[in-house]
Amino acid sequence: MQSPAQPPPPSTAAVAGDNRVTTLYCIIAASLFSLLFVFSLSSTPHTRPPPPLDPYLFPDRQSQPSSARRHRLFIPNSVDPPPPPPPSIAYLISGSDPHRILRLLLAVYHPRNHYLLHLDLSAPQSDRQFLAVTVRSIAVFRAAQNVNVIGKADFAYPKGSSPLSSTLHGASILLRLSANWDWFINLSVADYPLVTQDDLLHILSYLPKDLNFVNHTSYIGWKESRSLKRIIVDPGLYISEKIWMFYASQKRELPDAFRLFMGSSSAILSRKVIEFCILGTDNLPRTLLMYLSNTPSAASVYFPTVLCNSRQFSRTTINHGLCYASFDNNQEPRAIKSEDLHDLMRSGAAFASPFPSKDPVLDHIDKEILNRSPGKPLPGGWCLGESKNDTCDIWGDANILSPGPGARRLENLFIELLSNGTFRSHQCIVK
Repeated sequence: MQSPAQPPPPSTAAVAGDNRVTTLYCIIAASLFSLLFVFSLSSTPHTRPPPPLDPYLFPDRQSQPSSARRHRLFIPNSVDPPPPPPPSIAYLISGSDPHRILRLLLAVYHPRNHYLLHLDLSAPQSDRQFLAVTVRSIAVFRAAQNVNVIGKADFAYPKGSSPLSSTLHGASILLRLSANWDWFINLSVADYPLVTQDDLLHILSYLPKDLNFVNHTSYIGWKESRSLKRIIVDPGLYISEKIWMFYASQKRELPDAFRLFMGSSSAILSRKVIEFCILGTDNLPRTLLMYLSNTPSAASVYFPTVLCNSRQFSRTTINHGLCYASFDNNQEPRAIKSEDLHDLMRSGAAFASPFPSKDPVLDHIDKEILNRSPGKPLPGGWCLGESKNDTCDIWGDANILSPGPGARRLENLFIELLSNGTFRSHQCIVK
């Protein structure tokens, strides 16, 4: 018998082809697996989620254990209506001295607020690291999670548009950091408070949250030629080191598409205004920003002009920045001294500027007006400690306010500002 015919052995070329196909499939499978692995790594957050908010400071923002509820204020059979909930303020604090930034931060601190610290590029990176480490080392800052430091800083020249650019940059960061704040305040290290945060929050809690406090005037006078028609080049916008500012010999005409208003750089602005300037669809803020990019007084013109040329905000503007300043014969702000304290108190303002560095008047304000110990946060109703130096080492509900004499001074100022005869006659209504 013949044995059945055996199939011919596979050729070398066919075996090589099968090996190539198998290898190709392996490569594709390995590539897909690697791609999925990399995608899974990229979709996983590399930073740890922030720790939960301290239940003693914020018992109303979370399900709270009984130990956290023991600091809640309860008055049985109270006939008075409960006070309105306190608002929240977003502070941008800027300067080139980390120690002055820290001092101002402690003088305006409250757990309900949000703080962004900007140490500009004229300070070395070591100072910026020192500022961040110091903030991280303070217990109540960690508990409230409301203090942040800008890592990539900007230059802020005294004149030009770089201070305005830095302010808008900081405001946009604060919008991303929290959706819970109601007003925005921009402070420099030359500013200092004249009331406690409990005083300020207490008074603001009774006001509509769309009010804006900024000095403004449409009468420009001699400043028209000196501050608005003059053309400058601000190197803080495009050079990473501080050099002299450039002045052009030519001048330009004033715009006719909108009316210019001037004021001061200090203001208390509602969240709606900040969103209008940064996120809004109206073209006015961007048009004005481009116009002021080569103007010496951009910071003192931008917000008053935006507010007074907007139908949405012109009737919400109070012609007062709540900041005391005294001017010399050249209409330049002069440094505040100890002999100005009486005028400071009579003004009823919430802040004052400019203060010299390490001036004894600051120590007097800390001790006699703010009741704040050196190197300690500003005390308030949230502080439960007994001794004066350690009052805020133990804390309770941040919603509990303890207003003092500063609230009365602020109240008198607001009564004057919001009276019918004053409020309407000082509004910047553009028809």
